Amino acid sequence: MSDLVLHNYYRSSTSYRVRIALEMKGLSYTYVPHHLRHGEHLEPAYRAVNPQGLVPALVLDGGTLLTQSLAIIEYLDEIQPEPPLLPKDALGRARVRMLAQMIACDIHPVNNLRVLTSLRSLFGAGDEDVVNWFRHWVNEGFQPLEKILASSPETGTFCHGDAPSLADICLAAQVTSNARFGVDMAPYPVIARINAACMALPAFQKAAPQNQIDAE
Repeated sequence: MSDLVLHNYYRSSTSYRVRIALEMKGLSYTYVPHHLRHGEHLEPAYRAVNPQGLVPALVLDGGTLLTQSLAIIEYLDEIQPEPPLLPKDALGRARVRMLAQMIACDIHPVNNLRVLTSLRSLFGAGDEDVVNWFRHWVNEGFQPLEKILASSPETGTFCHGDAPSLADICLAAQVTSNARFGVDMAPYPVIARINAACMALPAFQKAAPQNQIDAE
């Protein structure tokens, strides 16, 4: 699997998710950056790779394209089963996917760059408006997530037990994005504790935005 090509952006939380999974699986890949704030992902050359013009995009040996971070991560988990990113039991897998999707489907889509840019261009939002929007939707998602994690016997060192999973990958990437917008993590001690456990792991550190070749 040394011929994997990852099209991504260092600060993209969805790209960060995939980088974590690749590092956890020990899979080598070619890193191709696209500067989102400069619009490089919208250029014809990249649209020819991924018609959506979004990152991340993983190109497999032979040219097969995979997009959408959760789909990419589950693919990686199937082709490289160790270490597993989903539990073996059906209920455990459902719980991990539930936690991951609370972030990936309910928080991130309304807070990604194209939405924040549209708030400015379509509705005249200023910097403070955009920051408040971001914080609002994080809090809307983190409040129930914190309650679920705090009350569930399935929560351990990580979101589900004592090994990192798909849910932890999504959690850590979101917390990293939160820091740029000054989200107060004090109301979320369990999330903060889990994030600290994640960030102590080499795979999460190596995949972190500040450690990428295109970091600014």
